[in-house]
Amino acid sequence: MSDVKGKTGAVLRETAVLTGAVAIIAAGVFFFLVPSHTSVSSISGLGIVLSNFVPLPLSVITMILNVVLLVIGFMTCGKEFGQKTVYTSVLLPVFLGLLERLFPNFVSITGSQELDVLCYILVVSVGVSILFNRNASSGGLDIVAKMMNKYLHIELGRAMSLSGMCVALSAALVYDKKTVVLSLLGTYFNGIILDHFIFDHNKKRRVCIITEKEEALRQFIIQDLHSGATIYEAIGAYNFEKHNEIITIVNKSEYQKLMNFINREDPKAFITVYNVSDMRYQPKVWEKEAKER
Repeated sequence: MSDVKGKTGAVLRETAVLTGAVAIIAAGVFFFLVPSHTSVSSISGLGIVLSNFVPLPLSVITMILNVVLLVIGFMTCGKEFGQKTVYTSVLLPVFLGLLERLFPNFVSITGSQELDVLCYILVVSVGVSILFNRNASSGGLDIVAKMMNKYLHIELGRAMSLSGMCVALSAALVYDKKTVVLSLLGTYFNGIILDHFIFDHNKKRRVCIITEKEEALRQFIIQDLHSGATIYEAIGAYNFEKHNEIITIVNKSEYQKLMNFINREDPKAFITVYNVSDMRYQPKVWEKEAKER
């Protein structure tokens, strides 16, 4: 009974976080992207352009585009692609429709097209980063990027940029040159911000250490960080002195703990650090966890 309650609570918390993230994205689209008349790297931006040709509200156009892309996504990327994406994709136009009813004659808060684009990028990046860190997305161009990655073998980040640029260029069908340029620049800077706050969040660091406190460091990595390590024999080129080099891969928080430990225990340790953007491995089952099972 307690397990069921725990799972229900976790689902409710997850749903609340996803709902809040979509609400942030919808607010960014409605309050900043729509008044700017630009088309910045989102399916909502394409919806704004199409709303000039199709006599339907933006919320309805966005819903139609998302449903079509979701169907294509399930057909091409498999069923595993997602319940969370279905939920967020359907919820986004619902929020947009609610905002349209609450603010029927809304105009720009900033009074500046440039500031609207900047505010949109900053606000939406917060919502999108929450979704990505929860293994979800807002649908739309994320689905397009996944299909490009699978069938055209384009890196996911580059695929997102290319699909965003295509949407940004669509602004040329409706708006002036300034708006098109702002759309392209907005897409570019939006990609940079997302790359920093989302993709960099998943990057790990490969830390190579030569230290006199080898055993203490090994125990700290295994027992405190609950991470793994590999030990290589290294030979100095100057006097052929042998040392053991400990190599471990850690995330950002673990990296800070590791460096604090090394600075405290052996400030003279020799350390080299490399960024790791992708890593595939089989997680170890620790003794304590194995006994509990």
